[in-house]
Amino acid sequence: MDRFDELGFEIVPECLNASEILSLIRNLSAAAVHRSRAGIRSALQIESVRTLAHGPRLIQIAAQVLGTTAAPYRVTLFDKSLRSNWLVVWHQDTALPLRHRKEVPGWGPWSTKEGVLCAHAPAKALEQILAIRVHLDHSSVDNGPLRVLPGTHILGVLSDESIHELAERIRPQECSVPAGGLLVMRPLLVHASSKALSESPRRVLHIEYAASKRLPDGMELPD
Repeated sequence: MDRFDELGFEIVPECLNASEILSLIRNLSAAAVHRSRAGIRSALQIESVRTLAHGPRLIQIAAQVLGTTAAPYRVTLFDKSLRSNWLVVWHQDTALPLRHRKEVPGWGPWSTKEGVLCAHAPAKALEQILAIRVHLDHSSVDNGPLRVLPGTHILGVLSDESIHELAERIRPQECSVPAGGLLVMRPLLVHASSKALSESPRRVLHIEYAASKRLPDGMELPD
């Protein structure tokens, strides 16, 4: 994590072993939760995922970045393959799930996703968030890995035009991560991904941590 503050991301190549990955994949396949073609939006309710997200290995990394405490509040499984394929344009992750709606400048627009109230948040809230992407498969150039624009996490919440200009100017970095490895990143880091080109799946658990459930302006993350 030596250059995390500078770059806004870091790859940790080894975290889970092969048996842990296999167990997670089996549990995800058997879980009685709503699943879309792209994966599972509410994966935190799966016991094995919850155990991983609250476990000391990931909590230690999250707390190192966020401060003395860190708690997971949302986990999404992204399951990309040739059968379920997509690309994502350059963007920042700015939408947060919230307990209550409050009309406060800088928050919004609002939406509801699978019954969860969400709003796009200002930078002062997003700076308290960290994402740890746990790779259940090798992520390589052929199966749609994440691409990032290093250092863009310090620029605040950007307009689509500003993001486009940065993508034209900054050389992107492709994040190839081995199975069992982690990609640790700030949500304001500008990132994208292309479509998968090979039969190899790209399953990723995207775990989001907060320094506190209490956010600026009286907003709160759900329990």
